[in-house]
Amino acid sequence: MRRIHYISILTCVIVLGVFVYFNAAPYKTIKGTIFGTYYTVKIKTDRPVADLRALIETELKRIDQEMSVFITDSEISRINQAPKDIDIKLSPDMAEVLKAAYIVNHQSQGWFDPTLGKLIDLWGFGAGDGRIPSDEEISQAKEYTGFDKLVFSDDFTSVRKQNSATYLNLSAIAKGYGVDKVATLLEQHGFRDYLVEIGGEIKASGFRSNKKETWNIGINRPKAGAHDNIMIVSLSNLAVATSGNYRNFYKENGKIYGHTISYQTGRPILNDAISVSVFHNSCMYADAYATAIMAMGVDKGLEFADRYNLKVIIINNEFTPVLSQSARLIFEEN
Repeated sequence: MRRIHYISILTCVIVLGVFVYFNAAPYKTIKGTIFGTYYTVKIKTDRPVADLRALIETELKRIDQEMSVFITDSEISRINQAPKDIDIKLSPDMAEVLKAAYIVNHQSQGWFDPTLGKLIDLWGFGAGDGRIPSDEEISQAKEYTGFDKLVFSDDFTSVRKQNSATYLNLSAIAKGYGVDKVATLLEQHGFRDYLVEIGGEIKASGFRSNKKETWNIGINRPKAGAHDNIMIVSLSNLAVATSGNYRNFYKENGKIYGHTISYQTGRPILNDAISVSVFHNSCMYADAYATAIMAMGVDKGLEFADRYNLKVIIINNEFTPVLSQSARLIFEEN
């Protein structure tokens, strides 16, 4: 039986690529499970935080109910099951996520595309059975793949499918959105020094100690079984998301198939980018950009990052960190 290597997050296609270092004393910690993975919230405070757990879990479960393809009555499942040419009203969360997805899709010229859902399933990285699909199946799935198959209202409060078979998968953006929503919740309750992490996607605010020390984030060596870090960066008031194929792949007849699917060919991409970490004010956008740049490869990905002034660290196939211009300005000084 084929063994698929993955971290299960919403649809089993997001990889964890960072480690977080904590000092124990001043922190209050809340941990749990969501989206098929773990979450951790660390807050530097003297205030009690016990009541926050229920609020955090309610928020995350609400997002899961909206965006998980594994929940048959979720909002995204209802969209996927809807026929073409009818207006589908979107919740505020779904509208925000799909608007961001639309922006990144257009900026990246299709390298980020949540309508790859059927192809992700076909290749066994979503709800599919993991067999290698036929050329005919790939060709058929490509016919209803593409953001041009979706027509949004001007305010993104509704969407219309032009093909009833178009199938969304938000696993490359929803987890980052969950991080942002928990961070917003903490801010609403007056917390300013915290770190939120869901399955490797992170948002940090303020400081980790009374000495004004920022949070330390380790960029994991992108190699199956490795637990060391290629580099460590300091993070404050910034989010980071990482994408890569090295923990989410399978082998068939000696060939490796990674979870990153090309919108052009409908097949898994293996290029010279092993992992991509994107630093952004929004973890949702960092999540989406990391997926897009991972699909592009090193040269095209750096060109894209520099065009949009993105802070990006790419680990290439020689396990060497390659930094975008914006990333060099802040991380090479540390």
